Amino acid sequence: MSLGTDRRLAGKVALVTGAGAGMGLAFADRLAAGGADIIAVDLDEAGLDAAARSVREHGRGVVTFRADVREQAALDEAVRAGVDRFGGLDAVVANAGVSRNPGPSWTIDEAEWDLAVGVNVTGAWHTVKAGVPALAERGGGSVILISSTAGIKSVPGASQYSAAKHAVIGLMRTLANELGGQSIRVNAVLPGAVNTAMTNNPATFARLRPDLENPGPEDVAGVLAARHLLPIPWAEPEDVANAVAFLTSDESRCITGQQIVVDAGLTQKVA
Repeated sequence: MSLGTDRRLAGKVALVTGAGAGMGLAFADRLAAGGADIIAVDLDEAGLDAAARSVREHGRGVVTFRADVREQAALDEAVRAGVDRFGGLDAVVANAGVSRNPGPSWTIDEAEWDLAVGVNVTGAWHTVKAGVPALAERGGGSVILISSTAGIKSVPGASQYSAAKHAVIGLMRTLANELGGQSIRVNAVLPGAVNTAMTNNPATFARLRPDLENPGPEDVAGVLAARHLLPIPWAEPEDVANAVAFLTSDESRCITGQQIVVDAGLTQKVA
């Protein structure tokens, strides 16, 4: 799966939430390919098994833990298990998230709103809370919050998601100021459309191509590519994982409080 063959992350230990599928699985794979051991957290047991297989294929160690990021105690336990196994923690990748398009803001029910904020914002906060003490004990490290282009632009029909991802940016900036003195850098990665189930699903296809009865990926590719500066419909998970690997590595040691946008030019296109 991974595009990386370097060992720039050798000796590092990384916590990845939402590691069982999509971008999270790609993150675990890419970091392991670079030499890191992984603490993989997800709600889905089959997904955790897939993450473990991927990490072990690179000869790295892995601790899997089934946890809901809305539950602080579960994340604390996951970090303790990983630190006990590997001896420390160097990077926290708060990736777990949910994305839906329920409709106009005034029609969204409380449960939908609470889910988006609970997983995307509170979950990221819980992940950082669980990991920071171990990072501090290591003498510093990297926190990477996965936001979205929805964190810097509006998404009509999904205000609960856009509001949550905007909040992740605010959390990142504040944490960067709070943790810099401990040599802990904090950044956010903002993917646009990515070739995962979050983008490639029947509901999204139908929303993008309402003129077709049963649109598929090939039917929406042109619509998505037209939104970008680069002539591609979506990034691959590995494209985002490469940004995460860079921020995990010591090559990013002077970078903190920043937004790394991986969107094929979506947010910069003028017309």
